[in-house]
Amino acid sequence: MPAQGKHRRTKSVSLSRGIAAVTTGGAVLALPVLGATTASAAPAHSVVAEKAVAPVSVTAQVNSVTKAAPAKHSVVAGETLSKIAREYSVSGGWKKLYEGNRKAVGENPNLIHPGIKLTIGAKAAAPSDAKAGKAAKAAAPSAGRAATGERADRSERTAAAPVAQAAPAAAAPATYSNDLDGWIKESLAIMAERGIPGSYEGIHRNIIRESSGNPNAINNWDSNAVKGTPSKGLLQVIDPTFQAYHVPGTSTDSYDPVANITAACNYAADRYGSIDNVFGAY
Repeated sequence: MPAQGKHRRTKSVSLSRGIAAVTTGGAVLALPVLGATTASAAPAHSVVAEKAVAPVSVTAQVNSVTKAAPAKHSVVAGETLSKIAREYSVSGGWKKLYEGNRKAVGENPNLIHPGIKLTIGAKAAAPSDAKAGKAAKAAAPSAGRAATGERADRSERTAAAPVAQAAPAAAAPATYSNDLDGWIKESLAIMAERGIPGSYEGIHRNIIRESSGNPNAINNWDSNAVKGTPSKGLLQVIDPTFQAYHVPGTSTDSYDPVANITAACNYAADRYGSIDNVFGAY
């Protein structure tokens, strides 16, 4: 018994003594000693672990709060979204930075202007906001184009007014010399309007044969004269033929050079296909 009492007074001094007591006192006393030792060591280990973990958790929370707080950056000349993203260690790189600042940057991420305020860590705009922004941007160019078109229309109308006022007057009628050359040329112009065939050479050739170029020539001795309808004018046309083939717009006087030529050519076209086909009396 005295040995057992001595063991109880010294059981908490050291682990080696507890083990010795077990050796000398028996296995029965070893269990309380080992149990106490284990019970007292467990809380110490738990407290240390908690103390070691606690600072890490607090630090992580502080870091997360720091990262979550958006920062502002004012763009300076020469900067790019990639450079700024690297400077601030943006997770997701320039694409993430652009998504959060799309409204400020615009549609082209490669073009950022000095002075633009970027929010580092900003969340991308909600789809509805993005759609609304796109709709507004789409409407703005349309309105701009409409305004530009309206200004252009006004400019065109304004520019067109002087042009209309400065438009040249109607071309003056062509003038022809009062001789055989002028009469033939004027006749050809009228014939072209009426679709009557003939050439300068064909008309000139027949005039020289019929009247030698005298617009007042008259034949009072052939069969037509005997009938009372003598041949008259440059191409020696009788009155019935002149009246039947008279070209509207010309004189009704068969002695008129142009009226005589055009009527004779109209008759020759009907009878021979063209005055160019006439080489004798017709």
